[in-house]
Amino acid sequence: MALPTLSDEQVRTLSRSQKDQWWLDHVFRGDMPQLTVRSALTGFLLGGALAATSLYIGAKTGISIGVGLTSVLITFALFRLLAKTPLGGGFTILENNCTQSITTAAGYVVTPLTSSFAAYMLVTGKVLPAWQMILWMIVISVLGVLVAFPLKRRFINDEQLPFPEGRACGVVLDALYTGSAEAGLFKTRLLTLTTGLTAFVQFLMSDGWMRLLQFKVLRMDRWAGMREAWHLQERFDTYYYTWAAKASGAIPRILGTDIRQLGLRFTVDAALMGVGGLIGIRVATSCLIGAIVNFAVLAPIMIQRGEIRSYTNSAGKVVDISRAEIVNQWALWWGVSMMVVGSLVSLFARPDLFQGVWRMLRKRTPTQGASDVDPLRDIELPLGWSYVGVPVFGFLGVWMGQAFFGVPWLAGLLSLPLILVLSVICTNSMALTSWTPTGALSKITQFTIGALDRSNPASNLIPAGMTAEVSSNAANLLSDIKPGYMLGAKPRQQAVGHVIGIVAGSLAATPLFYLLFLQPDASGVRSTATLVTDRFAMPAAVQWKGVADLIAKGLGSLPVSAMVAMAVAAVTAVVFEVLRIRSRGRFPLSAVSIGLGVVLPPESTLAMWIGAFVFWWMGRKAVAGTRKHELWVEGCEPICAGLISGAALIGIGNALVNAFVP
Repeated sequence: MALPTLSDEQVRTLSRSQKDQWWLDHVFRGDMPQLTVRSALTGFLLGGALAATSLYIGAKTGISIGVGLTSVLITFALFRLLAKTPLGGGFTILENNCTQSITTAAGYVVTPLTSSFAAYMLVTGKVLPAWQMILWMIVISVLGVLVAFPLKRRFINDEQLPFPEGRACGVVLDALYTGSAEAGLFKTRLLTLTTGLTAFVQFLMSDGWMRLLQFKVLRMDRWAGMREAWHLQERFDTYYYTWAAKASGAIPRILGTDIRQLGLRFTVDAALMGVGGLIGIRVATSCLIGAIVNFAVLAPIMIQRGEIRSYTNSAGKVVDISRAEIVNQWALWWGVSMMVVGSLVSLFARPDLFQGVWRMLRKRTPTQGASDVDPLRDIELPLGWSYVGVPVFGFLGVWMGQAFFGVPWLAGLLSLPLILVLSVICTNSMALTSWTPTGALSKITQFTIGALDRSNPASNLIPAGMTAEVSSNAANLLSDIKPGYMLGAKPRQQAVGHVIGIVAGSLAATPLFYLLFLQPDASGVRSTATLVTDRFAMPAAVQWKGVADLIAKGLGSLPVSAMVAMAVAAVTAVVFEVLRIRSRGRFPLSAVSIGLGVVLPPESTLAMWIGAFVFWWMGRKAVAGTRKHELWVEGCEPICAGLISGAALIGIGNALVNAFVP
């Protein structure tokens, strides 16, 4: 069924009031159930689970993965199974849309845990109390909701901008509920099958689950005399190293450095393969190039020159050369330089994004037929809520920054006008490209406020986290509201749903953050020593920390070779981004992704590249309408979501088993 839309001529000539009246007459579905108890509860529970997977993937890759379409398919399949029960009968398209709005809000709210909060803990060495992080994330995310709705009236109601990701969700929902549901059912089966198979393989690779099964359930330690639980090695090269050591007594080296110290290993990580399928071959190849250049070429040279070396820490323990030390001692700086410069060039090369700020500030002259009456006054979120709520929640966020994290009042207050400007830029970008430039925008805040106070890392990390979270939350909320607008949903109920998702994601992900990444020491005290590991590299947090360290210490604190590498990386990033812009996206490399490949473990970039390559290779000659196209092109997202969900949920469970089961 074709969704009703305004023509280009109507978009240009009608006033917003006339467009709102047209939407009310032709699209709005009246009192069709939307935010019901079952849709809210489903979104709350599903949002908590998918927030956990977002936390898992963010800690591994620093990439935020949208879960909107995944939640739509899962919800559709769930209530189709329950259709003949009192609980599941008559589940409407708008209830599903409301569920996906709650779920996606839960998935996006966890971003500070793997970026600004984690960076703050790495810089200060302090473990933040969970209740402070939960309260801060809820307050700042609600501020994003309040900022979003005045923007919604401009970008969605008036300018009718596309929001491609949100529009795709709306089209899928319409096909599932009003057209032929066969395509949706096929994608649901793909998602279910992939999740199940991935979970089974991940289960076989999990030391905790296998120990629980073999020792606690099957009691194999008693009747078989086993001392260690058998499980498949996630790092397949472990088998190779065992064989190589027996066969030749030597492990391959590059310029005298053991390749295991360089992190050049092969890991079977289904979640990262799924991430690779979603990000595409261009980004994945760029990450892999960054990893090869850094760990196979530059790192061995710097180790040989003595720029990267083992040392004795303050506790008297010798810290050997490893992948993490390569990044911390030298590589971080040129990787961050690539990411920051590349993202800023990409941002400032899009003047249309900044024009959105001017359009918001400029008073538009009503066209003929405009009315002062707001046709949607009974279903829109009242603007008064935003006019009162934004300053109230803004000042509450500033107070919490000062009380919880020691952010100076001036630094917190300076972030408030930045929030409004950057939210418009971020929303405009999401509306046109489904891309939110939060990385670049957060660095603008870090450098702006860091210039005023270089001694206190919280003065730039927390306000930057605040501006990034508010702007991305506002942009992502509008992307979620777009399908609701297409399908005739009540915006006010979607706003409430988004707040429910914010609470669900915060409550689910924050305790998990402690269990996964802040392991207690021998005395039972949690510390930041386990926050960054080879399994969870926390690349976003490492990048944020790198910028904070650079602000605090200045370039003079870095080795000369690191400063030279930064300069070369910055110039290269500018050249690559200019070539990409001039070629209209055909240039095959991304400067930001190359920098990401520097801070990610090489085994992670290889796993992502394998996933991206498989989908690119299988889909490059697939003809529309064929089974091959349906599987590898149209089915890419549900397959990748299955790989991520199956691996992440079993991986999270494995960590919990290791933490709680002796």
